[in-house]
Order: sequence, then C-alpha cells, then structure tokens
Amino acid sequence: MSRKDTLVSRIPKLGERVERKDVVSVVKLHGVITPQASPLAARGVINLATVESALKRAFAPERLKAVALQINSPGGAPTQSGLVAERIRRLADSKGVPVIAFAEDVAASGGYWLACAADEIYAHRTSMVGSIGVVSGSFGFAGLLERFGVERRLYTAGENKARLDPFSPEKPEDVEWLHKLHAQLHDLFVEWVTQRRGDRLQDSEDLFSGDVWLGAKALELGLVDGLGNLRDVIEKRYPDADIVVAEPKKPLLARLGVGSPAAAVLDAVQHRTMWSRFGL
Repeated sequence: MSRKDTLVSRIPKLGERVERKDVVSVVKLHGVITPQASPLAARGVINLATVESALKRAFAPERLKAVALQINSPGGAPTQSGLVAERIRRLADSKGVPVIAFAEDVAASGGYWLACAADEIYAHRTSMVGSIGVVSGSFGFAGLLERFGVERRLYTAGENKARLDPFSPEKPEDVEWLHKLHAQLHDLFVEWVTQRRGDRLQDSEDLFSGDVWLGAKALELGLVDGLGNLRDVIEKRYPDADIVVAEPKKPLLARLGVGSPAAAVLDAVQHRTMWSRFGL
C-alpha cells in the first residue's frame, strides 16, 4: 500500500462514527492570589484574569468526565479567591461535571478557599492544608522619619481617609476598625467552608483558628476527603480518560518581565514572605 493510500484509509468515511476518548482536564492554580501580575514572581500568581482562559478550556471538551484543580498556593487576596472559586462553580454547574481538588505543597488560606470550590478535596500526606483565617501586615515608619528629621505632611478630606498610614503614629481606633474588618472577612471564609464541606467537617474548636495541618490531620478534621496525588486518583477513577492540562497563561508584560522595577521587587518580597510562612 502506498503512503497516499495509507493516509486515505485513515480518513473516516462518510457516515462513519469517530470515537473520541473521555477527557479529564487539569487546571494548575499555582502561586500567590493577588489582583496584580508580578514579573518577578517565580511561582506565578492567581487571579480571575490569569485563570479565566484556562478554566474555559478546561470545561470545554465534549467528553469531559471531570475537572481537576492542582492547587499550590499560600493564599492572598480574599476577593480574588472568591471570584475564582465562584467562576469554577458556575462552570461546573453549567457543564454538570465533578470538580476534584488536589493540594500539593500547600493549600492554605485563599488556597484552601479555592480548594473548597471542588466537590472533593485530596491532599498528599505532607501537604499543608487549612489556615482558615485572615491576616494583613504593614510597617510603621513614624519613628524613623522623626529620627532623620523628616516631617510627614498628609492632607485628607474625611476623618478616616488616612487610616493606618504607615508614616503616622498608630491609632487604637484604627486598629479596632481593622480587627472588625478582619472578623467580617473571617465570617465569610467560615461560611464558605461550612457551605462547601457541610457534614464532612468535624466539630473542633481549632478548625477555624487559622491553624494549618498536614494531610492526615486535615483528613481527620474533614478538610479533605482523602490522601493521594492527582495522577493516581484520576487514573484509578477514570482509567480510559486522557488527562489534559489547561495551564493559566501569564499576562504579556509578566512574561516579558516588563513593569516598575521597584514595584516588582516589592511584590517578589511579599510573595516570598507568604511562601516562607509555610517553610517553602
């Protein structure tokens, strides 16, 4: 048989049914959750803009059996955590397919918020899971300015416009306001986890303390449904399906490393600090 005949023989005949394989899509959610792209962030960032295209591709296949979320994130911005999680749920509900999350090194704080968008959560026995709480940090430079004879001049309209200004002395009423804001965000986090995990959660006073646990303890507390890695679990559950990765693309400027050098360095330091909280 000639090469031409061989190629022609592989073309489906009119009316002939073409068999397509089942698909399990994998979306990688790796990095700090932030609304801003960082050219110097070695592990990438997560926000709705960066993952939207990947999520659309992940839920697009005709013979889609499931979508797997491969999560490796120490958390970050609560709003972006909520936006991405809600987008995942809308796509999953519209397609009627299960979503399974897999924690890698860490799925903590906003990273665990993302994991709760899944119907099931798996973790490696060494994964760090949880950190259901709220944290923010800053620096105070008022004493430093005074030491060098620098006078701070700040002009506002509205008595609360300059709350927690790092170049002004800290005010107790500003700290109280921040604590109230944290409490509201914490309540929303707890509500989301409780809604998504339901009766699987164990009654523990430490559950919403902001603590983090390894995989086995997270399983005991009901934060995850099992121990295992993505490939083993998916291949066992869907042995005939192709595993297709839909990885988020970095914005063009981030790929080129273009941006404000000072801002990029500060972002990189901030991201490094968030990962270092978990020894990573």
